[in-house]
Amino acid sequence: MSIRVEHVSHIYMAGTPFEAVALDDVSVNIDDGEFVGLIGETGSGKSTLVQHFNGLLKPTRGKVYIDDIDLSSRDTKMKEIRRKVGLVFQYPEHQLFEETVYGDVAFGPRNLGLSEDEVAGRVMWALRIAGLDYEGVKDRSPFELSGGQMRRVAIAGVLAMQPKTLILDEPAAGLDPRGRDDILGQIKRLHTELGMTIVLVSHNMEDVAELVDRLIVMNRGKIAIDGPTREVFKRAEELREMGLGIPQVTELMRELARRGWNVRTDVLTVGEAKEELLPLLMPGKGVSEA
Repeated sequence: MSIRVEHVSHIYMAGTPFEAVALDDVSVNIDDGEFVGLIGETGSGKSTLVQHFNGLLKPTRGKVYIDDIDLSSRDTKMKEIRRKVGLVFQYPEHQLFEETVYGDVAFGPRNLGLSEDEVAGRVMWALRIAGLDYEGVKDRSPFELSGGQMRRVAIAGVLAMQPKTLILDEPAAGLDPRGRDDILGQIKRLHTELGMTIVLVSHNMEDVAELVDRLIVMNRGKIAIDGPTREVFKRAEELREMGLGIPQVTELMRELARRGWNVRTDVLTVGEAKEELLPLLMPGKGVSEA
């Protein structure tokens, strides 16, 4: 499933003294099966952009297409679009409202008019995919769970709609390190095991470096950089000018290179850094700083 955005602008409170341009002539394509990261400072337009991907927001100007279906057309069935493109907002646990985990995850499928047997199958599947034990949580109140578990329930509620594309806005925000790692691990498995197209909005450079294949950088309502993750992080100076950074391990390798170490400077993860540094630190193969 593809998403195509053509020359989209979005203006909040247009024609009032409080008018604000959130998106300014944005064009971008996301192809089936991609894992894309979307980064930018607060107010750069990230969240506004992704809400156009399933029609929650309408462009002030421009067009958005899902599988070549024009979202602005009167003939477009938005219910079908939102089945294809699932959106998980920041702090999705705030949207939980049912008395039981089962009820919350079942809410979307029931609204599709599915039979209770089909609903039950989807709830069981979605909870498993989200990393939760069906029998252990289905009858519990979601508000009795840990923060990380509540977030998984909220994600399961979107997964139960069986979207082809999943958009996540800061899915690890506010979680402790274990909860963060668990959520991100589940998201990675959705891509690798199910082939789901994923768009991850994040301010955490380590997360996107670890997970995504392509990185879109937004700045002041425009797309400033769009390319393979490793190539984007090579442009550290440009990113800093936009108020962004690079992964800490990448910064470390750049500093070692500046001091004369013969190391790659495009390393993105701790695992890559270990592979790069271990041979240099073994006895008989040491390296001195310049």
